Order: sequence, then C-alpha cells, then structure tokens
Amino acid sequence: MAADISRRVVLRAAGLTLLAAGAAGCTNGAPSAAPAAPSATTSSAAASSAASSAVSSAASAVSETPGAVAGASTVAGVLTTKASPTSPLPASSGTPATPVAAAVPTVPGGPSVEVGTGPAGSGQVALTFHGGGDPATAQSILDIAADRGARITVLAIGTWLEANPAMAAAIVGGGHDLGNHTWSHPVLSDLGADEVREEITRCRDLLIQLTGSPGPFFRTSSGQHASELILAEAGAAGYPRTLSYDVDPQDWTDPGAAAVREGAARAAGGSIVSLHFGHPGTVAALPGILDDLQARALQAVSASTLLAG
Repeated sequence: MAADISRRVVLRAAGLTLLAAGAAGCTNGAPSAAPAAPSATTSSAAASSAASSAVSSAASAVSETPGAVAGASTVAGVLTTKASPTSPLPASSGTPATPVAAAVPTVPGGPSVEVGTGPAGSGQVALTFHGGGDPATAQSILDIAADRGARITVLAIGTWLEANPAMAAAIVGGGHDLGNHTWSHPVLSDLGADEVREEITRCRDLLIQLTGSPGPFFRTSSGQHASELILAEAGAAGYPRTLSYDVDPQDWTDPGAAAVREGAARAAGGSIVSLHFGHPGTVAALPGILDDLQARALQAVSASTLLAG
C-alpha cells in the first residue's frame, strides 16, 4: 500500500480550530490494494496535490461557516486567519470583497457664472421681474401672463416674500421661475463677504421654506453685474448661475407705459429683459410688450427655458 499522505490545516477564526486531514490510497476508511510503489518524485507531487486539495476544501468550509473572517494567508502549507469583527469573508472563495467607499457630501462647484443673454437668434425672450412693491401689481402681471400664455421669471426680494408669502405659490403655480434677489435689496457690491453671504442665504432659505427649492437663479441687487465676491458667495450658496440682463427699459423710474414698451422693444431673440413689479406703468405696458414680441415671432418664456435651449 502506498504511504499515507496527510496534511493538517489549522484555521483560527473566532477562537475555533478546524482540523482537515486527507489520506491518499484509502477508500471508505479501509485500505485498498497496494499498487506498485511510485517514484519519489511522483509521491512528492501527489502529496503536494493532496495538500492543496485539503487546503482548498478547508477554506471553502470556512467561507460557509458563520463567524469566519477575512484575512486568510498560507504559510508553509498552513492556512491561518486573522480575526476581524467588521470584515466577514465573502461567501465565494478566491476574490476578496471590494471595499465600499463612504458617501462624500456634495461640495459647491465654485463661483456662480453670470448669464446676461440666452442663445443668439433664439425664437424666445425672457421677461424677468424684480419681485417687490405692491403685490397687487404682481398679481396683475401674473394674470396678464396667464391670459397670454406667457411665462416669466421673478427674482424676489426676501423681505417682500416674507411679507407676501402667498405670492411664492402664485408664481411657481403659474409655471414661472422664482429666484433669489437678496434679502433686503442693498447695494450689494458695497458689502463685505459676511454681509453678502447673509443677504443671499437668508433669501435662499425662505425660498426653500415656501417652495421647497432655492430657485434656479440668483440676481445681484442695485446693479446689472455681480462682482467676483458676489459670484463666489452665490456659488457657495448653491446658485450655479447668476442672472443678469441685456435689455433694461428702466421701468423702475416710472417713465410711463409707452416708454417702457419702447424700451422693451429692443429685445431680440435670446434677450433677457429687466422689469419690475410695483410699477403701474409696467403693468400697463405688458400687453403691448407681448404683442410686439408676437409680431416678431418671439415667445416670452422663463429664463430656465431660454437658457435650456
């Protein structure tokens, strides 16, 4: 009978020791008839093969045993494991589990980008309104827009929204954009970083409270263009785009409806027009402004729609 070949594999996991032994040339525990004696080289190879088989079988058994752990290694034919309370061995032997990276909080992507016009040659124009003043004028503008199938963009002042919270639902419910025009409409470029940040974030937080969203845009106050500081703070507050404009009828000076309409007529495809709630002349001019746009095959849309084109 060929010499018995045995190997012992010791597995240490959760304080348990598993013993696996195999013998070559035995069947059902009884010795078989002795074959011709193999050569030393053949015996050595058979021993190595039997040992490898025993190690594989034992490793497979461990992988299916509750409490078995990762970190197995083989030294001089002995498979050992290092206990680890947080890293169970995968059910399939061979390929180790891939570590799962922890979720990383989203970080603002840098300064906001100022946008003053949409795509040139577009068949659309964005009428944008400073959200402030008498809410009755705001409602009249919303009613005109609804009657004409127009969409507008309102950049609201935080204090105005705080005093007239129902306007938020009226604007958003009409399919219009509602964005951030600072909390109190100061000359924003005269303020330091902390004050600029508070003006932006305080209005943003109220918008979220009233609508569930900070709005798609920020617009600086008391100026057409935002400074680098303002753009940095707007970006940090979550506004990737700061909305400017390329057409300003200066309706806030109350020049009369005819002058406001004439000023708005400078809009071309892709223009963003600056207008204001709170001024009766703007309310009176709006139907004519929409007529003029329609006559030139231009559609009044929200800034979001314009810039998506």
